[in-house]
Amino acid sequence: MSTMRAVQVSKPGGPLELVERPIPEPGPGQVRIKVQACGICHSDALVKDGHLPGLEYPRVPGHEVIGIIDQVGRDVPSRWGEGMRVGVGWHAWHCGECDPCRRGHFFACQAGVQVTGASFDGGYADYMVAPARALARFPDTLAAQEAAPLMCAGLTTFNALRHSGARPGDLVGILGIGGLGHLGVQYAAKMGFRVAAIARGQDKEPLARQLGAAYYIDSQASDPAEELAELGGAQAVIATVTNGPAMAATLGGLAPLGRLMVLGAAHEPIEASPVILIMARRAIEGWYSGTSIDAEETLAFSSHANIQSMNEFYPLDRAVEAYDHMMSGKARFRVVLTMES
Repeated sequence: MSTMRAVQVSKPGGPLELVERPIPEPGPGQVRIKVQACGICHSDALVKDGHLPGLEYPRVPGHEVIGIIDQVGRDVPSRWGEGMRVGVGWHAWHCGECDPCRRGHFFACQAGVQVTGASFDGGYADYMVAPARALARFPDTLAAQEAAPLMCAGLTTFNALRHSGARPGDLVGILGIGGLGHLGVQYAAKMGFRVAAIARGQDKEPLARQLGAAYYIDSQASDPAEELAELGGAQAVIATVTNGPAMAATLGGLAPLGRLMVLGAAHEPIEASPVILIMARRAIEGWYSGTSIDAEETLAFSSHANIQSMNEFYPLDRAVEAYDHMMSGKARFRVVLTMES
């Protein structure tokens, strides 16, 4: 078999197209992966619509990849070998030499972070090539199709929680019960936080409690800041929604030194009263996904704590339909491509 199926975008704003391509060969420092599953993330729209700098087309999207190494290029560390199960997420490469990298701030690499499915072809294909630096070990205890979203949605929420400053026993708010939020509630509960799920409408309460929330706040029926304050104040609110005013509405419910961790890329600004921030030293912090070791630790914790992503599955041949379903907002909650016919 010398060719493979791939779903590509040929130009900014163009349609997704199922095509036949030559199976790629790994170069120095790279491995080839036989893809088993790839999640469809809302961030893939940035590639499809041409909103990331430096994009070259045609491009195969996809950065929630699980697969098996089937070929190793030159100069790849010995820890990686053929037959190993691996995951590949958003953050694929950083230079390691610039000042931010030397300080461990790899997300701010001045040479430019390489993004899977944007800087190079991603996982909407039977095979892909990735830098060895992008690889995360994938536990045998997890199923590829079930766990693919953990490489982005899971990684981002888990990583934000463990860097939020909150400690087990603290109150943590999860704003939004969707593709990220349904994972955030599970992680927060299993990490020992008291979890307050915040969403619009009472219909989401049963699921939020099933996922591990101790409290549920209907932001349509009450003021989320007041509700959080009555519970003692949240040490962190993990904002997974893409709505600036909804994020701002939680600020008054933060405890002293509490943080609003912004994960959702909202178009509207977050308007914050300086007094609310100053008087209790509250903070607003953006949160970036994470590196391959962060992904590896996310997978390990997910396996240990039995974190389950709620997914809908589509074969690669139906990638266009799957992408449109994700963009419609009707998916419950993640959409995953499988390489089955």
